[in-house]
Amino acid sequence: MGSDGAAPPEESGAGLTTPAEQPPSAEPRRVVEVWTDGGCKPNPGPGGWAAVLVYGEHEKELSGAEAESTNNRMELTAAIAALEALKRPCRVVLHTDSEYLRNGITRWVKDWMRKGWRTAARQPVANQELWQRLLAAAAPHEIDWRWVRGHAGDPMNERVDRLATMARERLTGGNGQPPRCR
Repeated sequence: MGSDGAAPPEESGAGLTTPAEQPPSAEPRRVVEVWTDGGCKPNPGPGGWAAVLVYGEHEKELSGAEAESTNNRMELTAAIAALEALKRPCRVVLHTDSEYLRNGITRWVKDWMRKGWRTAARQPVANQELWQRLLAAAAPHEIDWRWVRGHAGDPMNERVDRLATMARERLTGGNGQPPRCR
């Protein structure tokens, strides 16, 4: 990530080609490690999401919250925000504790698109607009989607879990309820 912590510096050599397409003298794309998490309490209910992007010695934390959401929507939002924060095509290793996110993007989405955004049961795909945003955000990058077991001691997964919880609690004032308008 550059001086603003969001992307590799200009001289990184990262272009629109895959490593196999790059000329022998071209520097390979820089690797950005990303950890994401999201959740609601209760589900559905107020939700928070977070991402930590790591590029070399640089780190960037992102987080946010929504008054009404679901765990799955918050997991998708975290990944979208992380990928949209990258300013140029990168190699990304994205760590998530959401099997819904990882399986959706690596296995299910191709079938959903082929079937006109319908599931195997011919029902509309839940969160279609977020899946489409995720596809657009992922398109310029080479991404390795890695599943990690949640709450199993992975320090970065625990960190994004705390950040997502803090974002939700900032929204709700810590009482689990979104603020009410008067």
